[in-house]
Amino acid sequence: MGDPKEAGAEGPPAGVAARGGLSPLSQGESEEPSAQGSALFLGGNEVKSRAVVKYSSAPPRTAFARLEEKTDLKLPPANWLRESAKLGPAGTTILGNSKKSKPFSSFGMAYDFIDSVGNDVDVVSDSENIKKLLKIPYSKSHVSMAVHRIGRTLLLDELDIQELFMRSSQTGDWTWLKEFYQRLIDQKWQRKKKSKEHWYQKAILSKFLYYSINGDGAAQPVPSTAEQQESSSSDQTSDSQGASWPAPFEMPSSVSEDPSASSQGLKNDFVRNILWTFEDIHMLVGSNMPIFGGGRYPAVSLRLRDNNKPINVLTGIDYWLDNLICNVPELVMCFHVNGIVQKYEMIKTEEIPNLENSNFSTKVIKDIAQNILSFLKSNCTKEGHTYWLFKASGSDIVKLYDLTTLCEETEDKYQNPFTMPVAILLYKVACNMMMKKNQNKKHYGTIRTLLLNCLKLLDKSRHPQIIASANYMLSELFQLDEPKKEENSESPLNENSDESYSEEEEEMPDSDENGSYSTSSDPSDDSKAVAIIKSVGELSVPEKYKSIHQIRPSCAFPVCHDTEERCRLVLSYVLEGLKSVDSSIKKESDLPAADPSTPIPLKYEDESTRGGPEGPEKQMALFLDKMGSLQKGNYSSQSGMIPGSWQHKMKLQLILKSSKAYYVLSDAAMSLQKYGRALRYIKLALQSHDTYCCLCTNMLSEVLLFLSQYLTLCGDIQLMLAQNANNRAAHLEEFHYQTKEDQEILHSLHRESSCQGFAWATDLSTDLESQLSVSCKCYEAANEILQFSDLKSQNPEHYVQVLKRMGNIRNEIGVFYMNQAAALQSERVVSKSVSAAEQQLWKKSFSCFEKGIHNFESIEDATNAALLLCNTGRLMRICAQAHCGAGDEFKREFSPEEGLYYNKAIDYYLKALRSLGTRDIHPAVWDSVNWELSTTYFTMATLQQDYAPLSRKAQEQIEKEVSEAMMKSLKYCDVDSVSARQPLCQYRAATIHHRLASMYHSCLRNQVGDEHLRKQHRVLADLHYTKATKLFQLLKDAPCELLRVQLERVAFAEFQMTSQNSNVGKLKTLSGALDIMVRTEHAFQLIQKELVEEFGQPKSGDAAPAADASPSLNREEVTKLLSIFESRLSFLLLQSIKLLSSTKKKTSNNIEEDAVLKTNKHIYSQLLRATANKTATLLERIGVIVHLLGQLPTAGSAAGSSAIQWKACACEEGSAGGTREPWPDMDLPPQRMRTLPGKSVDFLDVGP
Repeated sequence: MGDPKEAGAEGPPAGVAARGGLSPLSQGESEEPSAQGSALFLGGNEVKSRAVVKYSSAPPRTAFARLEEKTDLKLPPANWLRESAKLGPAGTTILGNSKKSKPFSSFGMAYDFIDSVGNDVDVVSDSENIKKLLKIPYSKSHVSMAVHRIGRTLLLDELDIQELFMRSSQTGDWTWLKEFYQRLIDQKWQRKKKSKEHWYQKAILSKFLYYSINGDGAAQPVPSTAEQQESSSSDQTSDSQGASWPAPFEMPSSVSEDPSASSQGLKNDFVRNILWTFEDIHMLVGSNMPIFGGGRYPAVSLRLRDNNKPINVLTGIDYWLDNLICNVPELVMCFHVNGIVQKYEMIKTEEIPNLENSNFSTKVIKDIAQNILSFLKSNCTKEGHTYWLFKASGSDIVKLYDLTTLCEETEDKYQNPFTMPVAILLYKVACNMMMKKNQNKKHYGTIRTLLLNCLKLLDKSRHPQIIASANYMLSELFQLDEPKKEENSESPLNENSDESYSEEEEEMPDSDENGSYSTSSDPSDDSKAVAIIKSVGELSVPEKYKSIHQIRPSCAFPVCHDTEERCRLVLSYVLEGLKSVDSSIKKESDLPAADPSTPIPLKYEDESTRGGPEGPEKQMALFLDKMGSLQKGNYSSQSGMIPGSWQHKMKLQLILKSSKAYYVLSDAAMSLQKYGRALRYIKLALQSHDTYCCLCTNMLSEVLLFLSQYLTLCGDIQLMLAQNANNRAAHLEEFHYQTKEDQEILHSLHRESSCQGFAWATDLSTDLESQLSVSCKCYEAANEILQFSDLKSQNPEHYVQVLKRMGNIRNEIGVFYMNQAAALQSERVVSKSVSAAEQQLWKKSFSCFEKGIHNFESIEDATNAALLLCNTGRLMRICAQAHCGAGDEFKREFSPEEGLYYNKAIDYYLKALRSLGTRDIHPAVWDSVNWELSTTYFTMATLQQDYAPLSRKAQEQIEKEVSEAMMKSLKYCDVDSVSARQPLCQYRAATIHHRLASMYHSCLRNQVGDEHLRKQHRVLADLHYTKATKLFQLLKDAPCELLRVQLERVAFAEFQMTSQNSNVGKLKTLSGALDIMVRTEHAFQLIQKELVEEFGQPKSGDAAPAADASPSLNREEVTKLLSIFESRLSFLLLQSIKLLSSTKKKTSNNIEEDAVLKTNKHIYSQLLRATANKTATLLERIGVIVHLLGQLPTAGSAAGSSAIQWKACACEEGSAGGTREPWPDMDLPPQRMRTLPGKSVDFLDVGP
């Protein structure tokens, strides 16, 4: 039976319920033929035949009663024409095997067995029509049948021209066909009356069958002549009324939408529906043949024959086909003479073709069947068209006409009474194919063609329900949520050909050998015919009409090359569906005419009531309240649709489909970075959803999930618009553009609601803060929706994404407020205190960061939580910078507020590291947090060192805190790992060592008394100077820093020399200092190289380079350091010459010391001459120094072997020192701390 489910317009399902309580075969009906089928071997020719009873309404089968000889069949039995338990409620219908076929009988079967139509079955028809077709070559009688194509299935129905033209005479409906028939076929048409013999034979047969069931041979009195005439007239009346032709669209609209009404006269009233496979042809056949059984005859057919008339070929074929179709193995014939029973004869089915006077070849019947099917399939190619297969009485020519084409030439194309049944069937088949869960996408082309052909046949004003439903199903064919594929990837949807239509792979030209049924130029042929069989004898030739034509679909499934094209197709179908629904609710004339130039008045909230930036919050609160009310099932529609009506249900589905399509369009525009267009589409999606909410009486969790997804995407778009403010004009233009299709859909939505429920989320603002706030509200609303029902646990992935986005937007807003606070701070006059506006911005920023951290921690996203903790630390540093001491720069001290906020920043950085756990989780974030932490310690230590709070703390305590902070900064400064940040780390570490060395150097100078502490400071200063030197030597872009450190080491040696008394000790110290001077040659070479490159860059041009043209070299600082270096070198050489000279007088001759003395004197004289030349350029002066340093002896000489021993000390600096100062006899330029400005950390892996 058909699938009991059915989508769309038609109400009750086809199948059992539509059959008036009839049921499929039960186990008790064992007398029905076996459903296993049989292979019969007849006359040596094998013909494969298999019959499966799909449905039967026959009562339990009874054995036939063998009548006694001489029984007079002219006398009626007592039970004649009466119902009985044996016959069942159907009465005489069961026995009426000669009952005339109804004109729409195949449609009744097709409705009931919708699964078989379009795919598996080749033909659906009454068995009488099948027999008539297969007897064409043997019979001279006329053939008139209507043929319809549904997919690969052909529906055959008797087209009674006599009945049609009788109706035409009364109503004038079919006048066009009558005129056509008289003009081309039979000019002298007149109704032919049936003979008295016909009615006599029918009455005898009926009485015979009742006798056979009853088994009672007692004859009843013969009725009078008047009774016979009354009986005959009643038979005639019932026969003429059997062909019930419904008037074309005469029923009122309220009834026409009722499927039971639309199928009046289309009932499947056959006793049996049989799936008959004859060779390779699959047919769904309706049969009313009486089958008897019981005893040794489980199934036999019973026939009454006049003994005076031999069985001819036509009768034999009739009997044989009836038995094959019903799978009956034996035939019982009762012979009579003038109504008096003579004898019975039993014949096996396979013996029927060999009966005397009834010889026929089963192979020929098979060829005829295959040829006729091929002929029809090759020419009846258009779905929805009514074809007419006609053979005139006594003619050998069979013609096929397209009545639909002929009908369209008339004034009213809906005059064809087959139009509505065909449209309904096309719709039902498409529905059935759509509802199959395992439906392959390759059939979508077939479904689309069925629906499009259905829509072509229907009048929009008369059948809005079916039209709306068909358009909705067409929109459902396009999968909006399918994954993106490559352009050239194979997809079932890209296959234009469909197996439902193609018989062969390639189209072959017509050939006389393969069939000659094309319209010919022969004058005798009919130019109106689609195809002609010139002689019925051709049907007996094997494979004469073999189907070789590829029957292409009129509308293959379109290949959508991109998402937008697919969504636009969906929206076009949705719009047609909405128009159909709206037209059925209220005629357009009943609505006020809308002026296209006048905007539709909407219920906007007055600006004065919004209260500025609190507007979105109020609107969102109203929205969430509305969401809560939806759970209770509130309903409001402006158009007056009745809840539960088909209009209400269909519009809900169409609106939901439109919202999905707009969502997919928005997502696609988002990926193309067309953010204005994306916002327009998501606005339409939310407007559709808002209308859905107004109409829906019970919100499904699936629909709530859609809304959450829409709001999430809306939040993404608002965020991207905020981050791409440069292209605001283009985004604004895209946002306001609207297609005519979108306007019409929106017009349909406005019939139901104001569509303003989500206006707060979809406005395109020009204010950055407002956009970020709206984005955040969208994410919050999406999260709130997930809390309404159990959506959070049912959709964990979406829930995680929403929380990630909430954390992300809160980070963005936090950074926004933090940057605003920093901007206010930079504009503020130094002497002024922190403003209330700054503090308010800090609070907002901190609140956002705190909420974002909570979002990430709730989904165990340690990496992003660490990043937000890092940004919170950055905020604390900004707060610290804002609290720097007011007043004169030289009088300021490191304040307690600065210390408080720096320590808070350190706490947040340490939390970030604890959140990450190890570097393996995310090395880049781990390194970033470590760098920020190191920077914070370094900045705090530097500020304490440069602006020591001596008014609050002792100098020793300050020095201890500075030392500890510097060592912690070193701890988190990774100088070993190779990365882009490694040079920065090396520079930071070198600077820290330099600062610590300077501090201990200063302590040593200022320390009096404790010799142990002095020694410790001396060792620590040596250690840090050495480490600073090594690290600066690794850097190619810090020659000045390296030179400064080396000069300080020389000053440190000079300071040591002042405390020495012996000349030998002083000489050793001097040799060590000169050795340090020699080691500065590398720094001078780097400076010299940079200066040479600077002068060498402008190859041509008149303008000379400016003095400060080098961006990486401070000329002023180099000049000052060079002057100091020249003076210190001159001083050291002079002292060395004096000491060596005095030593030479006291000691014996020392060749090595004499050589050193001579060299030093020579270098000293050269240095004096060079420094005396005031016109020398900086490059020339450096060149002289490099040259002189190359002549100086290294520490390996005898005189210089007692250079300063640099001892490593592993202890942590526990001692204190003073603030960093240059030594008294050297005027070094003050060093400025090189710090990198803090920046907000880039957010990872949560962007839209």
